[in-house]
Formats: sequence, C-alpha cells, structure tokens
Amino acid sequence: MKKISVGEAAEYFGISKEAIHNRIRRGSLEVVVENGVKMVLLNPNKTATPAKKRVTRTVNSAKNDERYYKLLAEQNAKLQARVDTLENETRSLRDQKELMLIEERKKIEEIYKEKDAQLKNVLNTLSKQFMLTSPALEVEDDVLEVEINEEKERDPEGDSVISLKKYLKSSDYSAKKREKIRARFKKHSKTDDRIIMVGKKCYINPSKYDYKDLF
Repeated sequence: MKKISVGEAAEYFGISKEAIHNRIRRGSLEVVVENGVKMVLLNPNKTATPAKKRVTRTVNSAKNDERYYKLLAEQNAKLQARVDTLENETRSLRDQKELMLIEERKKIEEIYKEKDAQLKNVLNTLSKQFMLTSPALEVEDDVLEVEINEEKERDPEGDSVISLKKYLKSSDYSAKKREKIRARFKKHSKTDDRIIMVGKKCYINPSKYDYKDLF
C-alpha cells in the first residue's frame, strides 16, 4: 500500500481535493491519519491509472474545441457573406435612389422651365395691356399729334389718325352730343378695330374708316 496526501491523490486521479474528500466519506478510498494529517492509501493493483483517463479527456476536449472553433469559423464566414450581400443591396438601393432623385429633379426643372416660359408670356401680355391702358402712361394729344405728323411726313399717303376729342371739336356737335359720342366710342373700343385706345384717349382714322354708325 502506498500512502499519499489528499493533494497528491487529487493530482493522481485528476480530480479536485473536494472530490477526494467525498470518496473518503463514501468509503471508496482508504485513509490513515498520521500526525493529524489524512493520508490516502493507494493500492496500484486495484486502482486503474486515472492519469490516462485525464489525458483522454484532454484529447477529447481538444477535439471538441477544434470542432467548436471550426463551427464558429463557418458561422462567421456565413455572417460575413450575409453582411457583404446586405451591403451590396444597400449600395444598389442607394444608387437607384440617387438616380431617381436626379430624374425627378430634371423633371421638376423642365416643369419650372415651361412654367417660367408661360409666366413670361403672360407677364409680357399683361405688360403690353398695361402700357396701353394704364393712366400713368397716357399720351397727350399734342405729343401723339407730333408723332402722327412725323409719320405723315415720312409717308404722305399714309392714314390720318386723330384724337376723337380733337375731331369732335372741329365739328358742329353740341357739347352734350360730343359727350354721348365719346361715351359710345369708348363703349365699342374693346370690340371695334376702327377705334384706337391709348390709355384713356380715343383715336380714330377718318381717312380709312367710316364712323357714321357711331356718330
């Protein structure tokens, strides 16, 4: 019989000291007390060498660890492949979104260009009408007469345009009659091409048109 300490027995069997004490309490290991110290009695003929079992456990543990690390590596590879796929899909979606935004911006710019062109046309039309109808831009009779006279000097055979007011002054109509005629001319000025309106001034061309229906 061989006597070894509890610590040596734990190392021998490849277990903890607590496990040795448990075996002692169960009676599976014999002990003697020498000088107050428990000594485990070891019979090599009856006890299998546990060191080999410990080596076997270590080898199996190493194999399990290898399989575990291999599994982790495979899972990491799959996860990385999934991450790469998601990144590619995200990049593709981002590129598509940018293209859509560019196309939408181009469409909006074209719409605004068309609207701007339409707005310019409207403003030009309103501006022309404003210039013809705004009281602030009324042309005085004498200024227009000068322009008409200059035009007649350049074209002696051209039309003779004269203000309605001046034309009526040279006629024999009474003041009341002239007022009615002017009102009648202004009433028909928007639909009658024979009447020229500049601001609030009314002009006629007696040499070209007949106005008997309005007098």
